[in-house]
Amino acid sequence: MAAAEEMLVVARKDGEEEPSIDTDKLSYEIFSILESKFLFGYDDRSLWLPKLPQSGALQAAASADVDAAAAFKSQRGKVCILSIDGGGGIGMRGILPGKALAYLEQALRSKSGDPDARISDYFDLAAGTGVGGFFAAMLFATHDGSRPAYRADETWRFLANSGRRIYRKPSSSSSGAQSRSAFLRCVLRSYGGYGLVETSTKAMERAMKDTFGESLTLRDTVKPLLIPCYDIRSSGPLVFSRADALESESYDFRLWEVCRATWAEPGRFEPVEMRSVDSSTVCFGVDGGIAMSNPTAAAITHVLHNKQEFPFVRGVEDLMVLSLGCGAPSSIVVPEAASGHLEYQNLRQWGAKEWARPLARIASDGTADLVDHAVALAFGQSRSTSYVRIQANETSIRPCRTDVDCDPSPANVEVLLSLAEEMLKQKNVESQLFGGRQICEQTNMEKLDWFAGELILEHQRRSCRIAPTVVFRQTVSNSNR
Repeated sequence: MAAAEEMLVVARKDGEEEPSIDTDKLSYEIFSILESKFLFGYDDRSLWLPKLPQSGALQAAASADVDAAAAFKSQRGKVCILSIDGGGGIGMRGILPGKALAYLEQALRSKSGDPDARISDYFDLAAGTGVGGFFAAMLFATHDGSRPAYRADETWRFLANSGRRIYRKPSSSSSGAQSRSAFLRCVLRSYGGYGLVETSTKAMERAMKDTFGESLTLRDTVKPLLIPCYDIRSSGPLVFSRADALESESYDFRLWEVCRATWAEPGRFEPVEMRSVDSSTVCFGVDGGIAMSNPTAAAITHVLHNKQEFPFVRGVEDLMVLSLGCGAPSSIVVPEAASGHLEYQNLRQWGAKEWARPLARIASDGTADLVDHAVALAFGQSRSTSYVRIQANETSIRPCRTDVDCDPSPANVEVLLSLAEEMLKQKNVESQLFGGRQICEQTNMEKLDWFAGELILEHQRRSCRIAPTVVFRQTVSNSNR
């Protein structure tokens, strides 16, 4: 004990004091004011002019008001992130997050009093994979450089109305074995110009071009956008980013091709060979879900490292994240017999061919859940106020057909719309710190209402702060390229 005290005395020199928390806080506040003034040109005289002497309670009250106002003005604010799951053959199941987006946008309009409010008005960045990437591009793409091209309810309506163009089925006239054999031949011969895969690919390409045109690129978005695919050439994920596109045309790709790549489920659509605007970068892309079916972690990492557009973000405490899942009902993975039990005997006879798509679904949904849990751990105690995950609770979702993801029929669309409404009414499920998942008191619908209110409040507060929460880089119009 005496030795420890002696070391402590030696460590302290005469006249020196240990730094305190209050000292660190004061230093941070001083440098925040200086940084705001000299970096961004703000000149709030009340922050640096000496205060006139006052007396008694009036002086104390005035001092408290000034301190509160200064503290509020120097707040960093929160960067708002939207993340949409996809990939892994989710396809038509994208109707679920599409309906959640439509509900959120309607809540924003109702709470803000703005009948033309859009998702992109309140989020600072959108990330999406597969059909989720397509939705994110729809909500953030712009033809005029100012307003987004599509409303939120047009996302799920695209699948409902155009699903038949993209998802085509083999003829039902042949027997099951003949159909499977024909399907395999189509897959193997697709690159030779034959088969169902080529037909579906052409249909998807036409749908992508109809949605975005052929001239819009990653630069033609109102705010930052992240969309991943898997690049076969480099054997790794490639994340298409507006920030990279603004940096160089070597990383600027056409939006319709970006969405075509992230949605290119192997075996159903052909891979896409795509080139950047200046043709210097080549990507051979397939389904983004192979790499990251849940892009939330990638979006958070991008914000934390993109100091040009998000200069004051220090950690997850400066973020608000909404993550939308595509539902993961267990009954869509393997078939069931008429009795409702698993066809165990049939499963025992499955080979690589039969397991291919179920394994893709299992891996995609499992990876999405793993990312959700990791992000919840990262947010810690603030996860309930800064991180919201909207996902169907599979324990209360009724059984679905095994082809629910690729069946564009009106009957299946009705089933998915019903599931989406059921998902919104379900109790929200949160990942707990080392404790699995917990069912909350609020429903998913109530969570979205609350999150909409928080988005509007953050949007309003930004006009009162000294330093900007975000500093978006300006896009270059097509006419100036």
